Amino acid sequence: MADAVGAALLKIVVPAAAAEVRDVALADLGDATTGQTGDLVLGAGITTPDQALAVIERCSEAAAAGLVLKPPLAALPEVMSSAAERNLALVELQSHGSWAQLVWLLRGVIDRAAAPGSPETGEARVYDELFALADATAAIVDAPVTIEDAQSRVLAYSSRQDRTDPARVSTIVGRRAPGDVVAHFRSRGVFRKLATGSEPIYVPQGPDGTLPRLVIPIRAGGELLGSIWAVVEGLVPHERLRDLQGTASVLALHLLRLRVQADVARRVSADRLRAALRAPTGKGREELGLPKGPWQVVALGAHGGTGEMVHNVALWESITRRHGWRQPLIADVGDVLFAVVTHEGDSPGSRRWMDSLIHDVAMHDPSLRAASGRVARDLTDLPRSRAEAAELLALHRSARQPGPLLRFADVWAEVVVHRVVNAMPRDDLLVGGPLPDLVAHDRKHGTDYVATLAAWLEHQGDLKKAAQQLHVHPNTLRYRMRRLTEVVHIDFESPRTRLALQIQLAALVLGPDG
Repeated sequence: MADAVGAALLKIVVPAAAAEVRDVALADLGDATTGQTGDLVLGAGITTPDQALAVIERCSEAAAAGLVLKPPLAALPEVMSSAAERNLALVELQSHGSWAQLVWLLRGVIDRAAAPGSPETGEARVYDELFALADATAAIVDAPVTIEDAQSRVLAYSSRQDRTDPARVSTIVGRRAPGDVVAHFRSRGVFRKLATGSEPIYVPQGPDGTLPRLVIPIRAGGELLGSIWAVVEGLVPHERLRDLQGTASVLALHLLRLRVQADVARRVSADRLRAALRAPTGKGREELGLPKGPWQVVALGAHGGTGEMVHNVALWESITRRHGWRQPLIADVGDVLFAVVTHEGDSPGSRRWMDSLIHDVAMHDPSLRAASGRVARDLTDLPRSRAEAAELLALHRSARQPGPLLRFADVWAEVVVHRVVNAMPRDDLLVGGPLPDLVAHDRKHGTDYVATLAAWLEHQGDLKKAAQQLHVHPNTLRYRMRRLTEVVHIDFESPRTRLALQIQLAALVLGPDG
């Protein structure tokens, strides 16, 4: 990274072993965490040694790749020793360099390095052309520009970004406009005009210091593909607007091409993951695009088998990316959606992170149901973890665990009973004993003896707890138990009898009539 940007701007002060840069983030002094795994953190707001030491500690906790500071902070002995102790790369931004200029350069290096480079996933040349078109557009309007897709994600940007405002810097760092910036322009009707029209949109300077913007919609066949955002000083002459709209037509072709390539890349990745979830493929972890294991497979579904959201791969990819998972591992196998997450840690894409996300999404969509299989410590274990997750998802209706998520370790007993029940036809399990007679009595007389017996067995004869489950008074439950023993004879003292009855009751619940 430092070599790519150049020694005239960056100098490594403290090297770190195997520090791999995956993205760029700004240090937020008010945030408890700083960056994510592999982030190069920019200390743009750090002005004192104490602030630098605090950010170094937070970068180490987040497993960031490194921290960039300006002199004299980067060369202070206490700062250097703190970074060295934590194996955190410390990089110095030369005093003549600006943070805005560095953001532009780093984003260019990372975006070009991460751009797809094979026929399977797209062509890096398309991204290079977008950056070249961004520079050409900037020359036409004499202002720095970004090219964004229809979801406000930055695809390319021109040079001269040091002539912009903090909103533009944040947009380039995050590769999408921050929430407050989006709200600023939405309140001025920019996105409504983008969605419905094709004329250039001029946005005056905001009271918060946001510079004026000229926004050019990029459309093809009436569909909005993206937009050009130029940070201008004022109104743009008509002839330049005409030239910009011509550039937008050229950009529309590139964005269409990118969309096709992105769709191909997503399909290739999903096909490989789907094959690995079905059976061992012989492909390596890197070839499948998996992080280091161990892993767990999470099945996503909906109560009642419906729910458009849980069957939509693209929507779940969007949701997980919005919450920080940069490369979601999501694929559908049959009619079930699966995500492969890492078993350890709590960063985006981990099991704990996914658990939290599922609970958050379930607050807005109560029909969401999810289940995770056991840990897969090897690639050959992925099909087993996938099958377990699917099995648990089917058990969601009968499992007694609260919440939208089932974990194999929590409900293994239900899995055992489910497998026993499904090992043979239900009628073979109901071949004898008192339960068939109780079922017939309930149907003929409208009694609730089957439910009463099930609650009593589940709570091991605890009348109070069984009555709470049935929402009746304990005396009512005691009366029902006395009456049902008059209908059928049950040896409650026999452990085998109690076990057999619970298996038969499970067969009633899980069977076709359950």
